[in-house]
Amino acid sequence: MRPVVSLLIVAFLSTGCSSDESPSTADTAASAGVTGGDFHSLVADPLRPGRLFVGGHTNVARSDDGGTTWQPVNALDDADAMGWTVERELVWVSGHPGLNVSRDGGATFERRNDGLPDTDVHAFGANGDRLYAAGPGLGVAGSADGGLTWTTLTDQAGRGFFGRILIDPADPSHLVASDAGAGAVESRDAGRTWALLGTDPGAWISTPDGLRTIYISGQAAAQRSADGGRTWTGLTLPAGATLVEAAPDGTLYAGVHDGRAVTVWTSADGGATWTQP
Repeated sequence: MRPVVSLLIVAFLSTGCSSDESPSTADTAASAGVTGGDFHSLVADPLRPGRLFVGGHTNVARSDDGGTTWQPVNALDDADAMGWTVERELVWVSGHPGLNVSRDGGATFERRNDGLPDTDVHAFGANGDRLYAAGPGLGVAGSADGGLTWTTLTDQAGRGFFGRILIDPADPSHLVASDAGAGAVESRDAGRTWALLGTDPGAWISTPDGLRTIYISGQAAAQRSADGGRTWTGLTLPAGATLVEAAPDGTLYAGVHDGRAVTVWTSADGGATWTQP
């Protein structure tokens, strides 16, 4: 595997402020999830089948029926929702303002930036009290106490990371993330060094089964690995879809952004066929 070259980029899904006006909750279309002028994240709640989140710079929306209907998550307005972790009732969301955390399954959120060296957090991962954050000014930073204190792990990688930092449940020192300019990347030493896994660039990474199967997606392409990232194959998506999310039951979700809101397609056969809810 090749070493990761540190990158400072503007992610192709737009990690910065959008010039589009933020839509109000009053004109939210129930059949699509409003994210505003960009589309950063598509999240399947691992413990609540059918619950999805979609996020952008200005807005976040939630569906409880697999993408058929949506409602705004007003607590995350302007949260720039890029990185996510959902663990039981604990929900972490990262973006330009830093970290927001919910302890009630996403009903309410509070800002948690204590000790962060930089609050522009483009990628995030958590496993209990072990947290990882990455961004243009951070490189990769880690916390062992639930975010009370942080340590810079490296400034040689992480500047181009986007979305999730996945943590292997069988080996907490094994991490996988997506670099928006370099593709999927992997660390075997708890975030201190990183190596390329040989994919196209991507802005969203997902696993349904603890890193045995990995999906990486973005505007360039979508790819899947069935062997933990050693080999990759292309994935055919619905027209206009850019992000792919894998739920623990194997259902795939693909999001299509129309400039202000996201509609979601689903696949029950690994991406061979897609339908809308």
